[in-house]
Amino acid sequence: MEYGADTTRTIVNLIFSGASRRYGDINFIFSHGGGVLTAVAERLQIQMVSTPPYAGKFTRSDVDHELGRFFYDTAQVSNAVTIEALAKLVPASQIVFGSDYPFRTSEEHVKGLAARFSGEMLLGIERDNAARILPGVQRVL
Repeated sequence: MEYGADTTRTIVNLIFSGASRRYGDINFIFSHGGGVLTAVAERLQIQMVSTPPYAGKFTRSDVDHELGRFFYDTAQVSNAVTIEALAKLVPASQIVFGSDYPFRTSEEHVKGLAARFSGEMLLGIERDNAARILPGVQRVL
């Protein structure tokens, strides 16, 4: 259970330490859809920006911008509930394929993603979104 919380702690630390802003040229990819991020996103977007020590230093817009530029893989989040939450939090252009093999198969993830996405959006998640940020990988034409 702590893997998901640890991933989210990393995201929170990068944003609220200012590191993600300082290193805006780094493409961060977070496993498992950002961990428990979708469950606690409102705390980052509202609570943390309106109370000390971050009030006046960060806005919801700042947080949303950083969350929306990070990348999130689909390992363990391709089920209807979690992938829907992730797709509501960040643009589909920021979601990349992940399977978490051997705990879940790639086939399970492909089926789960195809139940929610289609066309260009699905192709992006399955390959093209990652190809945009990985040197040497050709995008599918």
